[in-house]
Amino acid sequence: MSDRQYSSRRPSPAAATGTFLQKLREHAPNSAQLIGFATLIISGGILLTLTGLTLTATVLGIIFFSPLIIISSPIWIPIGVLISVTVAGTLSFLGFGVGTVAVLSWIYRYFRGFHPPGSDRFDYARSRIADTASHVKDYAREYGGYLQNKVKDAAPGA
Repeated sequence: MSDRQYSSRRPSPAAATGTFLQKLREHAPNSAQLIGFATLIISGGILLTLTGLTLTATVLGIIFFSPLIIISSPIWIPIGVLISVTVAGTLSFLGFGVGTVAVLSWIYRYFRGFHPPGSDRFDYARSRIADTASHVKDYAREYGGYLQNKVKDAAPGA
């Protein structure tokens, strides 16, 4: 291979620098991207600083207040149990109250004829119960009379 052919394939150093700078300019971020990146870096730094301050304050609080907590723990445990039971009772009361209001609202809408969700299943179950009760009543009449006649045959004076 001659020196001339080799040099024609390879760009000159000045041309290579020009293409590198051209490619760099093509992929350079615009001003909105730079502002967004700067905002991200600043916000991340602020949050990292606040995290460090919070962790430091927590550790110092534990160090300074642990003797007080240990000395007064016989008071804190019953108070904690009392508060827990009170909160649990209040939340249960409120939950049952919400459930009761929901059920009463459903019943009110059902009897007013607004057909709340599930009323079709309720009507179906009610008709099935009524049909079953009717069949049991017929069965009792049929076999109740049979048993009554058997009792009269066994004890004619009864």
